[in-house]
Amino acid sequence: MKLGVVIPAAGRGKRMETELNKQFLQIGNRPVLAHTIGVFFEHPDIDEIIIVVRDFEKSYCQKNLINKYGFDNVKLVAGGKTRRESVYAGLMAFSPAINYVIIHDGARPLIEKKIINRVIKALENHDAISLGVRVKDTIKLVNQDNFALKTLERSELVAIQTPQAFKLDLIKRAHQKVKMENASDDASLVETLGAQVKIIWGSYENIKITTPFDLACARTIMESRGE
Repeated sequence: MKLGVVIPAAGRGKRMETELNKQFLQIGNRPVLAHTIGVFFEHPDIDEIIIVVRDFEKSYCQKNLINKYGFDNVKLVAGGKTRRESVYAGLMAFSPAINYVIIHDGARPLIEKKIINRVIKALENHDAISLGVRVKDTIKLVNQDNFALKTLERSELVAIQTPQAFKLDLIKRAHQKVKMENASDDASLVETLGAQVKIIWGSYENIKITTPFDLACARTIMESRGE
């Protein structure tokens, strides 16, 4: 298994209410994206890492992340207008040697090595993997006027996270063939293609930083880990 990682970090992060891309905001002694890259960069089973950023941020990212923190051989590519376009750009940037890929949000800096190990282990038996956690709240289906239609069965619900991992030719084919521009994750493309996606358990600490509150939570978690 030759394993590559795509880290999409080309989003605008409007809900963060800051002019600076949320990926470059500071948590502890490093920016968000540097924490994310570092976990994969230090993992012995990762062969290639592709970071997808907005084109005009490539030089900033090269100088202030890749060079500053010594992420040698990490490749930067320009993203597209949507997350899907950005991920696909990353998938197409691997060398021919890569045959499996992990896709992980740049704004999830709290991912741990033990979770990555779990994902890689699952790839030995499955061609498509998604991380998830059990839903803790009651979830209701509502109409456009916000009236409850029904309460969903909580035991059947999972909140999806990244990393997600795939056989590379499978996820490429899903991106090329499935017409679903607003897909919120890559696993949904594979599902639409007709392939099964194995869910493995993640961590409630593996939050995605979207709002200022998320950033505060991430800083607290980092401090509790002594990082």
